[in-house]
Amino acid sequence: MERRTIGATALDVGAIGLGCMPMNWAYSRSEQRGDRSLRTVHAALDAGVNLLDTADMYGPFTNELLVGRVLKERRSEAFVSTKCGLLVGDQHVVANGRPGYVRRACDASLRRLQTDVIDLYQLHRADPEVPIEETWGAMAELVSAGKVRALGLCAVGARAVRRGADLHEGTIRQLDRVQQVFPVAAVEAELSVWSREALARLLPWCAARGVGFLAAMPLGSGYLTGTLTPGGGFEPDDPRARHARFTAEMMAANQPIVAGLRRVAARHGADVTPAQVALAWVLGLGRHVVPVPGAKREQWVAENARAAALRLTAEDLTEIAALPAPRGSWD
Repeated sequence: MERRTIGATALDVGAIGLGCMPMNWAYSRSEQRGDRSLRTVHAALDAGVNLLDTADMYGPFTNELLVGRVLKERRSEAFVSTKCGLLVGDQHVVANGRPGYVRRACDASLRRLQTDVIDLYQLHRADPEVPIEETWGAMAELVSAGKVRALGLCAVGARAVRRGADLHEGTIRQLDRVQQVFPVAAVEAELSVWSREALARLLPWCAARGVGFLAAMPLGSGYLTGTLTPGGGFEPDDPRARHARFTAEMMAANQPIVAGLRRVAARHGADVTPAQVALAWVLGLGRHVVPVPGAKREQWVAENARAAALRLTAEDLTEIAALPAPRGSWD
């Protein structure tokens, strides 16, 4: 698989990563099976997908434990990214950026992951009660201590801003502040064919500074795979059951986006899928961009990995650019 680097630290990763969160957090609990998830992570490494993205809050904690079972056998083959800064309670999530907590969280993640060092340690969310420079300074101390190789900032969930505002304005202000304390190696944020907000300012900010970009949800939480049926429903605990783009009406209204990806896929062969086209589009945005799709099954990991070899033509890109904007029940 083609290799890419994360930030000025030149950390080597495959062109496509694996988001481990869906294996035992947030999506379809009936589909969360430990043995199958272990096989999926092993299949990712076999396919050259070495960036494993997790967080202490996923589970909480169980996702890191799952990844740790694989790392115990294959640590040298993996690039490990995990996150701190969010605490999961009963029906709520709270940010904690206190330096003492950050240090304890890192040590706990190292134990669960069964490793001596974390390749990329990300701040999941900034704590509004703690200056971000203090949190980032504590994370930088972890690099000096040899527990962490590089630091990143996670901007997923930035949709909480008012409509019409710059989606990533606040994130860019945070990045400018922490960059004065210790270099940012990577930024993780949502980016896909139907969520292009990062193209405006966040992706250029990263490109101008040699910062890697981890594209979260590059398959639109599964919608861009073309495998979801409008009106098919989701389990009650699945966040898509409450998402404005995943109502039966909006899933039907957004079918032209999937249809466009299918047309592009068909030009490249009968075995090329809309998901692979969606990933190839993200890969084409720059050498510093690494899509990190979630997956729960071996066959999906293998399919995603093959997208790294797909080269979209100028005709393909023009057609994708002309696809209608996605709609949600807020529109």
